[in-house]
Order: sequence, then structure tokens, then C-alpha cells
Amino acid sequence: MGDAPGHTLITQHVAYLRTQRRLAERTLAMYGDAFARLQALCEPEGLALDALRSHHVRGWIARLHAQGLGPRSLAITLAAWRGLFKWMGREGLAKVNPADGIKPPKAAKPLPKALSVDQAVQLAEQAPRLSPPTAASPAAAARQEREAPWLAARDGAMIELLYSSGLRSAELIGLDVAASPQAAGWIDLQAAEAHVLGKGHKRRSVPVGSAALRALRHWLDVRASLTAPQDNALFLSRLGTRLTPMQLRNRLKQLAQLAGLPTHVHPHMLRHSFASHLLQSSGDLRAVQELLGHAHITTTQVYTKLDFQHLAKVYDAAHPRARRKP
Repeated sequence: MGDAPGHTLITQHVAYLRTQRRLAERTLAMYGDAFARLQALCEPEGLALDALRSHHVRGWIARLHAQGLGPRSLAITLAAWRGLFKWMGREGLAKVNPADGIKPPKAAKPLPKALSVDQAVQLAEQAPRLSPPTAASPAAAARQEREAPWLAARDGAMIELLYSSGLRSAELIGLDVAASPQAAGWIDLQAAEAHVLGKGHKRRSVPVGSAALRALRHWLDVRASLTAPQDNALFLSRLGTRLTPMQLRNRLKQLAQLAGLPTHVHPHMLRHSFASHLLQSSGDLRAVQELLGHAHITTTQVYTKLDFQHLAKVYDAAHPRARRKP
């Protein structure tokens, strides 16, 4: 660090972090980078460390961000600077901590992953016909063959309902076979509606598409033929009890792999697909918000970004000047 501003103080502080705080070498290396940035910013302005104020730190963080330093790196930088000035305050070397109260820019949230329309339809249409590899033992193979018809009916109904109505996994597995005061949710086949208990114990009703209704009626016929189900749950496990979130997740992952989809599929991805595809077709953000049960429109607005991504891909693929260099 040479004769850069605060070199001696920073060297002493790093020694304190190493011996007293026992920070890991990787953390020390990242903090060292942060202190080097601080010295490089102080030097042109001839500022000593104890002369820094919050407007200096705020401006420098903005400058580093503009130069391409990411939110996580900026957060580490601020943590290192804040710790340095706190230590200086305890040692009587600084009167204020100029990094206090300054927050790094928020990291961009990753967009929810959605299937394409073709992939979603492929999964929904193939699920009732997919069979896992034959089990090794004769007994397991016999059980597999015996269970195959009702598992196919159940799986087809679950996938159609997830994609048709945008249900959360907890809402799906919380459905009962019939309405009752104790039921968290149920399907009204006559009205083509699903009544569910969503986040915050808020009830909502969502329409159920014709393909999902057909799959549900078939599953209910099959379910009625099963030997004394031990639960009122609409969707049952092999043991006749309510399906668990993990069982649903694992089954959907297996079915997606058998269907040849090139991505890991989980229940919430079908909810994302429902929202994205509905928004692409209708453009009605408020309606999608109501159907998803979002309390705030900002939660639903993330799907407009997915919609723009779809439009951008169409543009890139179709417009004669989309990919031409000037």
C-alpha cells in the first residue's frame, strides 16, 4: 500500500482483524481489496481517513457502482470500511463513522424461470403416459405395474391443475376431495373453479380450464376405485395419505426428465409458466395479480419482464435487421 493515505492505520487494522477477530484469509483478502480502493479514492483528493464524511463515502460507492462493481462486492467494501472506522473510533482516531447508514445498491433479483408454451403443453400431455424405468426386483416391478394407472391419472390431474390455475404447491396438496368446513381447498367441477387457501390464510377462487377438468374427473373416478383412502385429500400418495410437498416436487422432477424437458422443473415453475403465458396472451396485469393471489402488483410485475424477454427473442429471431451489425 506504500505511502497511500492511512497506510499505517490500515496495516494495524488488518493485523487486528487477523489476530483478534481471526477472520479467514479469504475475507482478509477481500477486505484488503476494499482498503486499497479506499486509499485510491482518498489520494487524489488529499484526504486523510479521519477527515472523511458520509458524503465522500456515498459518492465513492456510487462511482464504484458506475464503474461496474457489483452489489455484493460493494456490500463487502462497505462492511470493510465501516469496520475500519468503527475500530478507529474505539482507538480515538476518528470522531465519526462516515460509512454508517450507507447501504449498497440492491442486487437484481433473478427472474422466475418459466417453461415455454410448447414445453408446458408437452409435459401436460405426456405426463399421463410416462412410466419410470422398470424396477429391478419382480415384486417391485409388479407393484409398479399395479400402481401405474392410478399414478398416471393423479399425475396428469396435478400437472394440468398447476398449469391451468397457477396454484402454489401448498394450495394444490391442500385440496380436499369435497368441500367441507374443515377443507383448506376444494374443486367445484360444476362451476369450473378451484377454491384455495393461499398465503396469509387468504381464500381465493380461480378458474379451472377444460383440459384440467377432464383430467380431474378421470382422477376422481380412479381415486374412487382405490381401496379405502385414509385421507380426504384430493391428491394421495402411495400410502393413501395426503401428498407432501417433497413428494410432489420429486414426482414432477421425474416426470419432466422422462418427458425430455431440458430444464429442472418444479411446481412453482408451472405457476410461473401460467402467469407468463397468460400475460403474453392477455396483457392484463391486474387480472393475473388476482389469479395468482398476489397482495401487491409489484410482485406480479416481474412477469412483464419475462414477457419482454419473450418478445425480444421473437424480434431477434424474426426481424431482418435484429442481428445485423452496423
